Amino acid sequence: MKFVIVFVALFGLALAAPPQDAVVTRQDSEVGPQSYQYAVETSDGKSASEEGHIENLGAEDEAISVKGQFSYIGEDGVTYQVTYIADKNGFQPQGAHLPVEPKV
Repeated sequence: MKFVIVFVALFGLALAAPPQDAVVTRQDSEVGPQSYQYAVETSDGKSASEEGHIENLGAEDEAISVKGQFSYIGEDGVTYQVTYIADKNGFQPQGAHLPVEPKV
């Protein structure tokens, strides 16, 4: 399970890695045996942060619960932000620019 947490944290950092022309202006991370968190910001206006922990440790329904956000400046000059939760209920993103499922 520790490997999974470390892998998820490193995968998130890789996804948040800046392109060649951007410089990382802030980077923090903390990885423990049952939780992790990271935050990164770049000189081109991108940022990402995430934290995760194990729910129901040792139980049959043990799972990783994650919440985070990322933002970037689009080609139109607008800053787009997505917040999300990923847990036993799946990936649940939210953002002003994302479509919303109609309520029935």
